[in-house]
Amino acid sequence: MNKFGIILSHTYLTRVKAKSFLITTIITVLFIFLAGNMPSILSSFGGSGGEDAGQRVAVLDETGDVFPDLRNNMQNTGGNVTLQRYEGSEAEAKEEVRGGTFDGFLNITMPSGEPQAAYFSMQGNSSALSQSLQQALQPVKVNMAAADAGVDPAVVEQLTSPVVFDTSALEQDQGAQSAEEQNSARGIVYVMLFLLYLSVIMYGNMIAMDVANEKSSRVMEILVSSVSPVTQMFAKIAGIALLGLTQFGIILAAGYVMLQTNQNQLTGGVFQYFGLQHAEAGTFIYAIIFFLLGYLLYATMSATIGSLVSRTEEVNQLMAPLIYLIMIAFFIAIFGLNAPDNMLVTVTSFIPFFAPMIMFLRVTMLEVPIWETALSFGLLIGTILLLAVAGARVYKGGVLLYGKSNSLKDVKKALQLSKKE
Repeated sequence: MNKFGIILSHTYLTRVKAKSFLITTIITVLFIFLAGNMPSILSSFGGSGGEDAGQRVAVLDETGDVFPDLRNNMQNTGGNVTLQRYEGSEAEAKEEVRGGTFDGFLNITMPSGEPQAAYFSMQGNSSALSQSLQQALQPVKVNMAAADAGVDPAVVEQLTSPVVFDTSALEQDQGAQSAEEQNSARGIVYVMLFLLYLSVIMYGNMIAMDVANEKSSRVMEILVSSVSPVTQMFAKIAGIALLGLTQFGIILAAGYVMLQTNQNQLTGGVFQYFGLQHAEAGTFIYAIIFFLLGYLLYATMSATIGSLVSRTEEVNQLMAPLIYLIMIAFFIAIFGLNAPDNMLVTVTSFIPFFAPMIMFLRVTMLEVPIWETALSFGLLIGTILLLAVAGARVYKGGVLLYGKSNSLKDVKKALQLSKKE
């Protein structure tokens, strides 16, 4: 146990002090705070920060009737856009936009009995502001056309109002989740999918590279004589796991601080869609369990792969099938976010290589029978144990293999070497 701890601490401390780890972590934390403070940064530079930027638009209303209704419609959207009636000429308004007095200029005419508009800005391309102006002008056009046709405005409002469409679960009494509950769970599912995807690719490759480095430097021959290969394998897996928890812990802590300090600015939009604040405790428990099981599954396979190669250049070649597996699971899970009850999602949730992502998605967004969850857990844990036993035997012989890697033939040689002790 003492040797296990020594290898674990050595693996962890070596990696945590590496420049690549420190630089990656610092850049990620800075990116999180930059993204969280983006509205304030854009506002301080006078850029377009969305609805909070306080944009001013000059409106030249040649019809004389459109501007009041247009301004009311823009105010009803809740945005921070100020429309100002412009009394000068079109050329003068364009010059004021170029000079920075206004963010845009809207010229409203009525050449054929209905309002038409031309919008001018420094960029000249379609933007959120121009789209908002177009949407606010559309009801004005409809009402004017209805008035010319002698149609009651109340009838127009009734015809153009959106249809009432409610979605309800017939199994609500049996515990089925509503649409609001699914939206609340979607945020943690997104986070879990990306964390697991990144951890497998980053830290799985790190484990394989670590073993390959020791073999290429002949350190492995010294280690084998003093510590059993199985102890080395699981100590490295645990050390890299601790490294991953450290890095993700720092990143999540930075994200939490960013959300707490900018919660007034980061309201609505994607944060409302994720609904992380409404996620239940059971969701986080499932996330931790599936994350750890998924890591153990792929980390064991990565350590086994690392033991089969003699040079670090060969690691990526043998890691490719493993990365393909996690990519397939990731894409199925992304598809399942919008169709969690799809048959493909249901079937793949029982496949151990896909279960950490896909079964987690199902139990979070659907009311899954307990026996299905237990079966998926059993298959996943059983596969991990099976791979641990087989991987330990391959690792035991694989660390003694040198020369060019030959994939499946090396597995056979590694198993033969593991019996000779």
